[in-house]
Amino acid sequence: MTPATLSAALVDQVPAMQARATTLDAEELFPEQDFQMLRELGALRAPLPSAQGGQGAGTEPGGMDLIVRLLITLGWGNLAVGRLFEAHVNALKLIVAYGTPAQVGRVAAEVWDGHLFGLWVTDPAEHALQLSAGALRGSKGPCSGAGHVTRALVTMSTPAGSQMAVVAVDRTVAVEPKRGVLQGMRACINGVARFHDTPLADDALIGGPGDYLREPLLSTGAWRTSAVTLGGLDALVAATRDQLARRGHQDALLQQDRFGHMLIAQETARLWTTAAAQHAEASQAPAADQVAYVNLARIAVEAACLDAMRLAQRALGLAAFLRPNPVERLLRDLAVYLRQPAPDSVLTEAASHAFSA
Repeated sequence: MTPATLSAALVDQVPAMQARATTLDAEELFPEQDFQMLRELGALRAPLPSAQGGQGAGTEPGGMDLIVRLLITLGWGNLAVGRLFEAHVNALKLIVAYGTPAQVGRVAAEVWDGHLFGLWVTDPAEHALQLSAGALRGSKGPCSGAGHVTRALVTMSTPAGSQMAVVAVDRTVAVEPKRGVLQGMRACINGVARFHDTPLADDALIGGPGDYLREPLLSTGAWRTSAVTLGGLDALVAATRDQLARRGHQDALLQQDRFGHMLIAQETARLWTTAAAQHAEASQAPAADQVAYVNLARIAVEAACLDAMRLAQRALGLAAFLRPNPVERLLRDLAVYLRQPAPDSVLTEAASHAFSA
């Protein structure tokens, strides 16, 4: 399937994804149908390098346009699906960047077999994951896709420093989904993964100590989160427009003013996101310049979304807070997904870089 065909096929699936999203959110169910659809379309394979039968979506400069379209479309269909897919892409990008050719080939074969990869890098307050005597002990959490991700790229503490590894999420890993905790993004099924002397394969270690924290990949990957967020914003704008039209409010000047500002916020987010993708995926600029630009884009998209969310609430009133109105779910999902780490330091570091340039 060509990139254009894959992108168009995924757009065709958006109405069905949106129809399922309400139930998935209400019952905190993993989006099985959506990921089976992604497998059948070949979207889970698309991030693989072209040499591995993929389309380089997110792993090669030539795949930039495709991964932008895929992430935005999935966020438009269901932000939770977009979040899980973005983690799959992030894990594969790191493996391709830091793994050996043999490791990349093995992982590619697993993706072709239908495995969904997670990126589990957050440590709980106690019992952080450690590698000792060839075995993993401790926990990771929160972990998106808990109980459904079948392969995970994890970070662990070693005597030499933080290290990445690919692990099979099988019976040797106790995965505990935590339901009823998150306000939004509930279909992501966050949880905790506990490792009890889980043996680590000899070739499981990816890269060297400290590679996960290496720039620019650590920070520039934030553009993908912005792309998924933009898809959610697109859905919010469309849903607000449709509901205002159904009420016959399309000619009300105050509603036109609100909706016009929502359109400005939407386009602002789109321009920043697409430019950030270019800087991160296809630019030859110094790493520090790439990081600073993507960080500014992340804050700009957050601000645009928060503005649009406020306007949607003002335009629709109490209806925006009532289930099963899709706007209610979109507002919760966006509110949670926008809470990416350290926004203040991201902004000040980008500003500091501009002063020093």
